[in-house]
Amino acid sequence: MKHHDPAQTVQNTDVIVVGAGPTGLMLAAELRLAGVRPLVLERKPQRRDTPKAGGLGGQILELLRYRGLLEPFAAACTDPIPAPRFPFGGVHLDFTKLADPPLHALPLPQPRLERLLDERAGELGVEIRRGHEVIEISQDDATVTVDVRGPDGPYRMIARYVVGCDGARSRVRDWAGIGFPGTVYPEVNRLAQVTLPEAVTVLGNGDLDVPGFGTVRAGFTRTDRGLLGVGSSPGAQVVSLYTIEDESTEYDDDVPMTLSELQHSIHRVLGADLPVAEAIRLSRFTFKARQAERYRHGRILLAGDAAHLFPATGVALNAGMLDAVNLAWKLAADLHGTAPAGLLDTYHDERHLAGARTMLHTRAQVALRRGHDAAAEALREVFSELLTDEQPLRRMGALVAGSDIRYPMPGTDPHPLAGAFAPNLTLHTEQGVTSVAELLHTARPVLLDLTDRPEFREIAREWRDRVDVHIAKTDERPADALLIRPDGHIAWATAIDEPTDAAAAALREALSHWFGAP
Repeated sequence: MKHHDPAQTVQNTDVIVVGAGPTGLMLAAELRLAGVRPLVLERKPQRRDTPKAGGLGGQILELLRYRGLLEPFAAACTDPIPAPRFPFGGVHLDFTKLADPPLHALPLPQPRLERLLDERAGELGVEIRRGHEVIEISQDDATVTVDVRGPDGPYRMIARYVVGCDGARSRVRDWAGIGFPGTVYPEVNRLAQVTLPEAVTVLGNGDLDVPGFGTVRAGFTRTDRGLLGVGSSPGAQVVSLYTIEDESTEYDDDVPMTLSELQHSIHRVLGADLPVAEAIRLSRFTFKARQAERYRHGRILLAGDAAHLFPATGVALNAGMLDAVNLAWKLAADLHGTAPAGLLDTYHDERHLAGARTMLHTRAQVALRRGHDAAAEALREVFSELLTDEQPLRRMGALVAGSDIRYPMPGTDPHPLAGAFAPNLTLHTEQGVTSVAELLHTARPVLLDLTDRPEFREIAREWRDRVDVHIAKTDERPADALLIRPDGHIAWATAIDEPTDAAAAALREALSHWFGAP
């Protein structure tokens, strides 16, 4: 370990978040809502403008609704919200016939998402230092020492906790000595949104008529050399193109893809040129299936791509930002001295479980998409046939969204809602009509009394510095009362007309388990 120069300045802070991507920015904002002042250190001097992700989908959209952010984020989308039809390992999950699809997405490119999250963090008073690279981390029982190289030279920070949100090649993870086992797949994926020259015609069914070649079908075209995906609408100016090839080339994700690289890839897969006018969005990615052995080691924690890499598109931001929301209130309680024993360890327990669920379906997508023989085609055909029935389609939607997660809850025989994400009930109160989502804008725990049971409110009064209490009525109530954590998950619920004695004891146990001593 290098020796510290005593002339070098030393600064103290509670939490350092390493990395100002979506996960780090979401974590910083959530920590501020919980009364903690984090410091964000970002190696790059400017926000990146290469769109790693082209949108945001899954359960994180509901969480953003519960913070009052979904409407402004949706308003920032320049493209229309697409029909709910999502690729899944070479087939599609098509929810267009469902009135209430279980999976939604916002066409919000990552640079715009990062700008929105950056602005929100700024409004909440988060300090973000760009161009400040962490060069070494060490920890003891009480603190973490962080050596930083900034624009004005090196300096040292002492923090109570450090959270690595520094991506797939996380150095924080390495310094913490946390293993990152898994698999690297040889496929290279190239994704683009382009405009087409007049010579290429988009037909009424979405197929492309390409001069000198003929028809390129909408959807997926498989050849011996890879896969070409085409997504278009009749009369649309912008077409989505997607190729998958097996390559041994190692690509640096920070080096952007060029239009020429895309066109060469299409030519290799299709055996012909597909003319393109101009590119609106270009991205290239490789697939890895890796999950950190633990999300916490002492005073160092991991979130986002530093904790997990999934071998499919459209899930990384959802998983990473939900990590941040789960972690923030627990870390804040620890720093405020109100956390019950073991609270911070539940971050690993819950989010490693959620990561394993995401790994399950993304690895299944690998199996579905990688085969090119008749047996693989048969598998895709049978899988597609299953998805024509509503129940399995909804189940797959919830799995991909991450909305089927039910965290393990303490106690014997907890209510079926315990551990699940709270439904967004419409609530009638003396002050007017509100909703569960509106009650959670402040990111504080909520005891929601749906049947005017003063005995529950009396118990919660002992935690009134930490838990907000609301009385409301709702149509077709799912329970007589709900205790909702800041991350939107239900910590306790009582069955309709459940006797007071058992319900009150379980409520007291849940309040102590999640929010500390009264």
